[in-house]
Amino acid sequence: MKIAKVYTKRPNVIVFSGAFHGRTLLTMTMTSKKAYAKGTGPLADGIFRADFPNLYHLPKGIKEEDALEYYLSRINQIFEEESAADQVAAIVLEPIQGEGGFIPAPLKWVEAVRKICDENGILLIADEVQSGFARTGRMFASNYWQEAGFAPDILTVAKSIAGGLPLGGVIARKEIMDSVPKGVIGGTFGGNAVACAAALEVLEIIKDEDLITKAQKIGTRCKKEFLEWKNKYPVVGDVRGWGAMLGIEFVEDKKTKKPATKFVSDLIQLCVSKGLIIENAGAHGNVIRFLAPLVITEDQLNVGLTILEESIQELSVSKIS
Repeated sequence: MKIAKVYTKRPNVIVFSGAFHGRTLLTMTMTSKKAYAKGTGPLADGIFRADFPNLYHLPKGIKEEDALEYYLSRINQIFEEESAADQVAAIVLEPIQGEGGFIPAPLKWVEAVRKICDENGILLIADEVQSGFARTGRMFASNYWQEAGFAPDILTVAKSIAGGLPLGGVIARKEIMDSVPKGVIGGTFGGNAVACAAALEVLEIIKDEDLITKAQKIGTRCKKEFLEWKNKYPVVGDVRGWGAMLGIEFVEDKKTKKPATKFVSDLIQLCVSKGLIIENAGAHGNVIRFLAPLVITEDQLNVGLTILEESIQELSVSKIS
């Protein structure tokens, strides 16, 4: 954010519903879920929130063919009512929302947001902290944007970058990075030699073991199976994601799409009792996020998927009875 503000000489930032960007004063303001900010206010100024396109849960009265226009109108409404476009430094989004429920940003919408940014001198920032480093079947999820002709201006990266050691980074064009005066960006642990060495090794492993292709294969296998579950089990409402970064949304009823929050809570505990650790996401905690290690073996994947389906089946039967 500091880099974007210095480069554009503007104070404001647009983020989205469902977003998760961190727990610092600024990033917990940017983060949608305010449970992470409980008791820590006042929050930062200059952050404005638009609706993220969730095509599985469109607002009442909005048809799918009108969704793109609706979600773009929410950004334009910020320009009209909250911050003029020429005061916005950046629009920040996750290519696939993590905490928000593993919701991929539709490519046509991202293309339109890129156009809004270009027309108004706004930087487009992709938060790839969770989606980066081969997870989605590309080195970065925003490579899908780039392939379609609309790359972001800035990437933020961390998590998988160093195989468990603490490291994060910001990637941008030279003129953007060079606009920041010396001393404005820095930190005690910047350039940590051990973490940087680990990150270099991670990059070598991704290349040598072809984990990008591995993520594609994992994703293809799992998405096919998850979609079969969607047809098989009334509680599986939606399956979405790219590569090996997939989400399964559980609902009490496929027509009303009411979140099956308790079902997912019970599912997590049942899977753990059988030796499988899974994690939820989403505003209602009713999405299982699939983030298998990219080095997983075929046998390990088979065991995990078997436990997960058996647990879904077991809980579905008990729910009916």
